[in-house]
Amino acid sequence: VQLQAFGGGLVQAGGSVRLSCAASGRSFSSYAMAWFRQAPGKEYEFVAAIRWTGGVTNYADSVKGRFAISRNNAENTVYLQMNSLKPADTAVYYCAADMFGDGNNRRLSYDYWGQGTQVTVSS
Repeated sequence: VQLQAFGGGLVQAGGSVRLSCAASGRSFSSYAMAWFRQAPGKEYEFVAAIRWTGGVTNYADSVKGRFAISRNNAENTVYLQMNSLKPADTAVYYCAADMFGDGNNRRLSYDYWGQGTQVTVSS
């Protein structure tokens, strides 16, 4: 599966952004999908994931209540709705896929990665 993330940009603190990740190839519905992020000079950080079945979601504590992950299998797309953004959310956001995955927060579980999209939150 090939992934392409888009939707980032510059937003003021307190604002909202929705990221999208479009997948090509077959069997998108068989993949757990996740979002990770990497801020300058920092390690990759798990943000959110959604299982391949049942719609079960998983969030990092830092984004719970502010971010929401969802998927549309008919459109081969996963979304990340980000609300109440903070300057600390500034990072490059990556989508990732894990076939038949359980939506965990481990970077190494995900075999396929998109190219990343920059989100910058100004104070």
